[in-house]
Amino acid sequence: MNLGKQRLVDIQVEHVSIVGHNVKIVEQVTGRMTNGRAAGYGAATGAWFGLLIGLLFGLLAPTPTWLWLLLWSLVLGAVWGAVFGFVGHWVTRGQRDFFSTQKLEAERWDVMVDADQLLRAQSLLSGGAPAASPAPATPPAEPSAPPAPPAV
Repeated sequence: MNLGKQRLVDIQVEHVSIVGHNVKIVEQVTGRMTNGRAAGYGAATGAWFGLLIGLLFGLLAPTPTWLWLLLWSLVLGAVWGAVFGFVGHWVTRGQRDFFSTQKLEAERWDVMVDADQLLRAQSLLSGGAPAASPAPATPPAEPSAPPAPPAV
């Protein structure tokens, strides 16, 4: 449901809970991992790490050597990353020779709001003007029961 940009500002998200029922993790295989790909991913990771180390050491280095230090740390990080990526995949002998993405799926998702925000949430979902929630005179007490789901 599209509430519009103005209405999204009116929602106090710290009072909202999203609950999934019968949640499961679904792993989607996206490709085969080979020794070459493992070395490539290792090289990319090592290059980032080398770049970070080069930047940290570069802060302490004199200006003319800063660029060379950065370049060498990037290259050495990529080389060592490729070596460790290759060896790490080769040692497992293909026990996990694929790469994948994971996501959560649920049978049902429930969106719940705190009891003191129920009228405001119902008003926003029905398309009416947002109901002003009265400012409590005292801080709210910890709820003893779970918040009630909004009536649809």
